Amino acid sequence: MKLTGAQAVWESLVREGVEVVFGISGGAVIHLYHALPDYPIHHVLMRHEQAAAHAADGYARATGKVGVCMATSGPGATNLVTGLATAYMDSSPVVAITGQVPTSLIGKDAFQEVDITGITLPITKHNYLVTEVEALPTVIKEAFHIARTGRPGPVLIDVAKDVQAATLEYEYPQEVNLPGYRPTLIGHQRQIKQAAQLINQAQRPVIIAGHGVVLAGAEAELRELVEKAQIPVVNTLLGLSTIPETHPLCLGMGGMHGEAYANKALQDADLILNVGSRFDDRLTGPVSTFVPEAKIIHIDIDPAEIGKNVPVDLPIVGDARNALQALLPLIEPASHPDWISKINEWRVESGERDILQQETDALIPQYVVRHIWHATAGEAIMVSDVGQNQMWEAQYFLHHKPRGLISSGGLGTMGFALPAAIGAQIGQPKEMVWATAGDGGFQMNIQELATVVQEKLPLKMAILNNGFLGMVRQWQQFFFEGRYSGTPLLGPDFAKVAEAYGIPGFTVREKSQVVPAIEQAMAIDGPALIDFVIEQEENVYPMVAPGGSIGDMLRRPNPDSKVQSSKLKKGGGSG
Repeated sequence: MKLTGAQAVWESLVREGVEVVFGISGGAVIHLYHALPDYPIHHVLMRHEQAAAHAADGYARATGKVGVCMATSGPGATNLVTGLATAYMDSSPVVAITGQVPTSLIGKDAFQEVDITGITLPITKHNYLVTEVEALPTVIKEAFHIARTGRPGPVLIDVAKDVQAATLEYEYPQEVNLPGYRPTLIGHQRQIKQAAQLINQAQRPVIIAGHGVVLAGAEAELRELVEKAQIPVVNTLLGLSTIPETHPLCLGMGGMHGEAYANKALQDADLILNVGSRFDDRLTGPVSTFVPEAKIIHIDIDPAEIGKNVPVDLPIVGDARNALQALLPLIEPASHPDWISKINEWRVESGERDILQQETDALIPQYVVRHIWHATAGEAIMVSDVGQNQMWEAQYFLHHKPRGLISSGGLGTMGFALPAAIGAQIGQPKEMVWATAGDGGFQMNIQELATVVQEKLPLKMAILNNGFLGMVRQWQQFFFEGRYSGTPLLGPDFAKVAEAYGIPGFTVREKSQVVPAIEQAMAIDGPALIDFVIEQEENVYPMVAPGGSIGDMLRRPNPDSKVQSSKLKKGGGSG
């Protein structure tokens, strides 16, 4: 059949199973938007292109499908960059479609021209500049294949304006032919057998479960291995939810702000099985001090990640689910009572330092997050922003729901939570979705409250408002002589801002108001926003000092400490 290039784009998206696109129109995509009403794809009009990319990312993470965003040329395309970099760092399958000036004007500094394929080359898995209309079907087929297979990631397609208007005899390819792209999905059997031998012989094993477990859908296999071999699990930030945090063998998050007992377990282990984590610096600290006594097995679908940061004893390249399925029959049932007992002693000691175990009338963020967990029974999809609020959410919401935590891990993008939560809610309309953010990050994409209302989303939003760019302020307090330069932050009355957009808003200043406000927000058939005005100088504990080993953490003083009362005035976090 004969179609315009614009029609070919939408027809191809329909054939790829796309149901929703997040975007903003403009001159260089006007042909695409003209053709859109003829196709069964819901367009979500975002208020900023960065938010469109984050929404597509949140949609992808919540559903496992490819998220799609769209923007015009020039500033529209460049505004996608932060969102694409976020998706790239966190291996999120996103396809971005941008308009470009007509082919006759490319390279001539035309109005709203920018080399977006050049700009995004380092932050996309692949990208295309389409200057011939006949190439569109093949390019789109390849883009979706690349985005969703192997290690997922974003792909950008830049389509010249005249290509969108031109016509072609449309035929969508049934398969792709990419000789240079052959992801390894099945681990080498000899290496799998060697891994089983090391696991069976280990006395103090620990599993590190990362985002790759989520992407592979390997939660069931991970849990089977954990329970069969009785191996404790430490999660990365994006690995949270791969095993229920209420499971007795789950140690929660490790690394810079991880649980102290999780980091102690890592540092004392004789074997580390890393499944789907890239050994990033926030987990390891200085590599020279990381897991000094352990042999390391690393399972990852991306061979470039193995040995990149941490030398390993046994590499296994492959999909996490496939690798664990091959490994499980070779694992002998085991128990490590002395090892588990030792870890539990560390866990008890950390619990004694937990601020929730201490009497305080102050409105602390840990209390807020824990009561969101109680109110939702842990069944919500939590979309967290970046900074202190991200760490408090990771520490005090006990994740057990697969794909239950969505956050910007690798890039640490403030402003991520609200638009990503929009994408997650649209992707999972029957699920309860909460966005948690600080007052700094929330203001970075606050305009998307309009999108929440326009799309009639039942999104719940919690702002942990301390009047600072909190994580930077914490560093300034600990390591830069308490000079709060560039971190005190003026914000609006968030409840009134919400009301201005047509969203019920609540302001909570007292601890006694926390539970009623959460319950009231959840009872509303629609969106709701709660502004929790928390202790200004509350800190995240534990914390690894710059350049410090994860085995040597800054801890909350024990309640028996003589300096406890003065320290509590300055902050808090987990033990």
